[in-house]
This record gives sequence, structure tokens and C-alpha cells, in this order.
Amino acid sequence: MYAVKSTLPEQDLKVVGQALQGALVDLVDLSLVAKQIHWNVVGPRFRTIHFQLDEIVNTARKYSDTVAERASALGVSPDGRVRTVAEGSGIGPVTEGWQQDTEAVQTMVVALTSVITRMREHMNAVGEADLVTQDVFINLIGDLEKQHWMFQAENTRS
Repeated sequence: MYAVKSTLPEQDLKVVGQALQGALVDLVDLSLVAKQIHWNVVGPRFRTIHFQLDEIVNTARKYSDTVAERASALGVSPDGRVRTVAEGSGIGPVTEGWQQDTEAVQTMVVALTSVITRMREHMNAVGEADLVTQDVFINLIGDLEKQHWMFQAENTRS
């Protein structure tokens, strides 16, 4: 069996590995939650929300790959299995069946708030241990906060 060896000290590697694994779980779940809502959203704003959900899925999938590959590069085996995601995700459950557009938007605001909060915790945890990994989190949070803003703007009333 081949094992990748990290250049990080063992204690730093442990912190970084846990942060990357936690991020991977949330990103995989975020992509699944957004896709579930994408398939089930109904209402007058269906089309715009439907496409916006695809942006979330693309972002989550892109960064889940980035996070998993960063872990692998450091010698930490990433785990994106269904059971691992279900047991470790910080995103709450999603309503089964059709979702009215306003409910879909609110569900995404809550999910994104949860994920961003956890990503900030990971970013802070890895700060002194590994600036390269922290940079991944900084970019990820920026992209997620943009989506969070856009979904929040969908819920404002004039």
C-alpha cells in the first residue's frame, strides 16, 4: 500500500486533516441539498432559483474536489462516502417533495449559513498550521458568501 507523506509536522497535519475532512463532508452534502431543491422547486421564481441552485452545486463540487485533493496531497485520505457525509454534515434535513420558491430560498440561506460558519471555523483552525490550506478556505468562503448574499436578496421585500 502506498502512503503519501506530508511535510507538515504531525500535530499540524492532524488539525489540517480534520478541517479538510469536515469541509469535504459539508461540501458534498451542500451539493446534494442544492440538487434536491433544484429538482423540486416550484413557484413564480422557479427558473432563476433553479439556475442559481446549479451555481451552488458547481461551487460545492469544485471545492469538494479541491479540498479532497489537498487532503490527499498532505497524505490524509479523504472520505466522501454517503455514511460519512450523513453522519458528519452540519446541514440540517431538507423537506421532502416539492418546495415553494420562497421555502427553497430560505432553506438555502440556512444551509449556506451553516456551511459558511463551519468553513470559518476550519479556516481559523488551520491558520497557523498551514497557510496553503487556509488559502483554500479563504477562497471557498468568498464564493459561498457571494451565493449566500444572492439567496438572501431573493427573500427581501420592497
